[in-house]
Amino acid sequence: MTAFAQDGIARELIDALNQAAEATMTPSTVQTDSAGKAYQMVALASALAVQDAVDSMRNVGTLADAASAAALSQLAATGEARYLEVLKAADEMRAQSVNIFSARAQAAAELLQKFPTR
Repeated sequence: MTAFAQDGIARELIDALNQAAEATMTPSTVQTDSAGKAYQMVALASALAVQDAVDSMRNVGTLADAASAAALSQLAATGEARYLEVLKAADEMRAQSVNIFSARAQAAAELLQKFPTR
């Protein structure tokens, strides 16, 4: 290869790199890309918040199940009506956990919907 051909390749390569930089590094491209990354981060945080709410609801359900099992066992053994109150409280715990989950999931969805994408 001659020196001229090598210089031609170098010029073509430099020109291609300059064109790529101009296409990807313009202020509008950088701004759009940054907004997209920010949106993705908020979407990830929202998804994690919903996942945490699901875990919390599951944990409350486990506790309510354990309390219900213990109350039923005691109710069967003693016949005392006070254990019916424990069953009611366990049901209320479950209902509250569903309400809390719904509120958290709704808040995460609203945050994501309101977040600017540009």
